[in-house]
Amino acid sequence: MTSADRPTLGVGLIGHAFMGAAHSQAWRTAPHFFDLPLRPELTVLAGRDPQRTADAAARLGWASVETDWRRLVERDDVGLVDVCTPGDTHAEIAIAALEAGKHVLCEKPLANSVAEAEAMTEAAVRAAARGVRSMVGFTYRRVPAIGLARQLVAEGRIGQVRHVRAQYLQDWIADPTAPMSWRLEKDKAGSGALGDIGAHIVDLTQHITGETLTGVSALLETFVEERPLPAAAGSLSGVAGEGLGRVTVDDAAVFLGRFSGGALATFEATRFALGRKNAIRIEVNGSEGSLAFDFEDMNVLQFFDGSEPAERAGFRRILVTEPGHPYIGSWWPAGHGLGYEHGFTHQVVDLLTAIAKDEDPTPSFADGLQVQRVLDAVERSAAADSVWTPIAAQDPERTA
Repeated sequence: MTSADRPTLGVGLIGHAFMGAAHSQAWRTAPHFFDLPLRPELTVLAGRDPQRTADAAARLGWASVETDWRRLVERDDVGLVDVCTPGDTHAEIAIAALEAGKHVLCEKPLANSVAEAEAMTEAAVRAAARGVRSMVGFTYRRVPAIGLARQLVAEGRIGQVRHVRAQYLQDWIADPTAPMSWRLEKDKAGSGALGDIGAHIVDLTQHITGETLTGVSALLETFVEERPLPAAAGSLSGVAGEGLGRVTVDDAAVFLGRFSGGALATFEATRFALGRKNAIRIEVNGSEGSLAFDFEDMNVLQFFDGSEPAERAGFRRILVTEPGHPYIGSWWPAGHGLGYEHGFTHQVVDLLTAIAKDEDPTPSFADGLQVQRVLDAVERSAAADSVWTPIAAQDPERTA
């Protein structure tokens, strides 16, 4: 069967900014490199501004536009809804789409609160009983080096996990004159660096280790409490307007954690690390070895084998570009690295494969809820002078 003969799945994307563009490229690219069981069609793009949405649709390859997400969800030619909006709309859109019988891909963090994430997860469980699937978009899981790290831990190559260190460092708002955006408003974003980038390293460490965080002790800090309001619509992006807006989220989050297997963990998420643009760093130390990953060298995984004689021991640099590495076989010859955008393509591949197999994809909404519980515990700990705060276990009857 050729790709043209495969069943089609109409995709409706809501949101066309940074994440919308990344998702659009993935939907366009995946069928050209992977043998997919379903053929995605870029059916409709939704945005609030008619002209901007039409321009984005033409640029990104979408066949039609809507200015009301509800109309997109109602359309018979849409079988999957891809949610790339600010966090305050995730729950309403995703639940409506699932109840309408549409598969859902929702950007991270899953929601702005535990209550919203619980409602979304319960809706996903009800929908799954009807064969309707859902997934949350933690795309860094799909970096091949991360996939290899998870494999090595699962195979016991580093033994029992003892220490986990995770950082996500950016600097895009370190300048106090950078204008306000929705990411700096709690009612829209839910939290600041904690949810925007800290959610990624929480998910990555749980994914790699196969364990969950059970408690945290945290600090949150807002370094710049007021910023210039953005310029009027139609002005250059990133240009300040008149007046000041109040920042209501954290600029940085630092917390300790403990994993379900007993390992100790440290986490740091900040948007004030000057010189760091998108630096994700994960190190896992076990009883028999260690792993280290740095997204600024994303095609490499460092592996230390503790069974080696001291005279020959040292971190081994593994270039994760061989055909047998996760996802690599569909791309370029060995040594030709992948980039940021490929994680989104791999997300599409995994999601469509699960839908075709009538299986629940991962990370599920329940996985997203687990991350949301961690974020909530971090905020509560920080508000209570860093008191140790347990993370509630999920009710299996509500999330199974």
